[in-house]
Amino acid sequence: MLTQVAGVPLRLLKQRAAFLPDPGLLLVADLHLGKAHSFRRLGVPVPSGTTADSLARLDDCLDATGARGIVFLGDLIHAARSRSPATWEAVARWRERHAGLALTLVRGNHDRHAGDPPAEWRIDCVEEPLRLGPLALAHHPDPVPGAYVLAGHVHPAAWLGGRAHDRLRLPCFHFGPEVGVLPAFGAFTGAHVLPRAPGDRVFVVHGEGVAALP
Repeated sequence: MLTQVAGVPLRLLKQRAAFLPDPGLLLVADLHLGKAHSFRRLGVPVPSGTTADSLARLDDCLDATGARGIVFLGDLIHAARSRSPATWEAVARWRERHAGLALTLVRGNHDRHAGDPPAEWRIDCVEEPLRLGPLALAHHPDPVPGAYVLAGHVHPAAWLGGRAHDRLRLPCFHFGPEVGVLPAFGAFTGAHVLPRAPGDRVFVVHGEGVAALP
């Protein structure tokens, strides 16, 4: 699904990421690596394999777009207790397979508690917002004067259907007049239905792709 923000083409991907064709950057929000492991350490019985799922979908995004780099819009690592050897080794192997890919993390609130990723992942870490032409890449969906913000943080979703017993909640891309919010990329994350103001554009992610809500 191709749309525009601030006059800039933006491709919305069914893997819950977005792609800027020029300069060839993949935008990924709220990966929350190690979140399932963190919950299991607290005694919460949650599924395993979420890191493998996330990395596989990153590969799918790269194959679909030919991206030259990835900007993570915050919350790359869920928490300090998320740092399991298995997760770290899986990400390190993924990084080696994509050694020529430029990776940048715009620090989010979870990153400040979890700390920066390991040096061997070779990820440049910066504070928000990261200016890119008319865009500001950020974690928190707060307006930036003179720029259109692309952010994460709130894990946006939208309802499909009418009656409460016959509704489906799906992750979505939500674009307001000054700020656009990407869905959470992580496989084990919640979602929050945002209020929709007149003029907002909402694109839901479903099994087959991305569709605009009327």
